[in-house]
Amino acid sequence: MPLTMAETGAVNIIKKVGGKEEVRRFLESLGFVAGGDVTVVSKNGGNVIVSVKESRVAISREMANKIMI
Repeated sequence: MPLTMAETGAVNIIKKVGGKEEVRRFLESLGFVAGGDVTVVSKNGGNVIVSVKESRVAISREMANKIMI
């Protein structure tokens, strides 16, 4: 399921990062890699704040839909 459907506070494992090559590369540079842990900190108007690799990152709903958990 996409990251946007994850429950707040639950630790999830990233299964796949989709999208075009440049989008995947950008997300991987932020720490979104297959097999990595990701936790949704909060959701605000469709945008998502997540904790990945010991840092917090805000991503749009569109980007979050490309990350499968």
